[in-house]
Amino acid sequence: MNHSELAAFLKSRRDRVRPSDVGLPAGPRRRVPGLRREEVAQLAGLSADYYTELERGRGAQPSAQVLAALARALRLGGDERDHLFHLADRALPPAAHAPAGQAQPALLGLLDRLTTTPAQIITDLHQTLAQNPLAVALLGPPPAVKGPEASFVYRWFTDPGARAVYPAEDHPHHSRVFVADFQAVAARRGEDAEVTRMVTGLRRRSEEFEALWETREVALRRTDHKRIVHPALGVVELDCHSLFSEDGRQRLLWFSAPPGTEGAAQLELLSVIGTQDLTATGPNRPN
Repeated sequence: MNHSELAAFLKSRRDRVRPSDVGLPAGPRRRVPGLRREEVAQLAGLSADYYTELERGRGAQPSAQVLAALARALRLGGDERDHLFHLADRALPPAAHAPAGQAQPALLGLLDRLTTTPAQIITDLHQTLAQNPLAVALLGPPPAVKGPEASFVYRWFTDPGARAVYPAEDHPHHSRVFVADFQAVAARRGEDAEVTRMVTGLRRRSEEFEALWETREVALRRTDHKRIVHPALGVVELDCHSLFSEDGRQRLLWFSAPPGTEGAAQLELLSVIGTQDLTATGPNRPN
């Protein structure tokens, strides 16, 4: 724990907050530009002596609950709150995120602007939340299921039909990428019941997943080269890009191909044929 840096950071944030920001009167005799120490302590539900020890770097060891209360009292933003926890050598609290099943507004705004390339929003567990028309044409709509089966990664290891969207020779690559990504997500989420259920179910149902999970490879999937088997266009070679939400719980995926390539020509044709040639295997399309 870095006591001196924690003390300096707390004082700098205290000086920034004006009394009016937290509903306190400024008063005629105020000698500091921001809050007094005792005011911060009161807002955070701490004793004035304890907060003074923190700001003087005298060795107090604040708990995660105390740090969260200080973050609220000092009106810290997300990055500032994370920095506070790092300085105190405490594990970060769970990040705020959109309700389950709802795409975050910022990502939806970007998705609405992507009209010439397939794009969709998925969760960190690969559950599809929203798609533009070209993504539906390329990948098919998401399945009307709930629970673990809503995750493409879960279906990948439990439903052989899910793998038909990629050429068989590419399956080992995608399996490794999915599991390494899932390892990173599980570590970020910590003691998360949803992740625990999925991991337990997959380890029980899939020997391949179990073996890959034991390798402990960890890597978030940020970009990937995919060959997608489309019912009308055949194999479409595309680059898949990811934009992560601030809390990491959602991703905007979009697919592109270099100009002049066969993949680019296939995407142009896809915009013409739309969904008319999609088959009933749509719910097992990838993300």
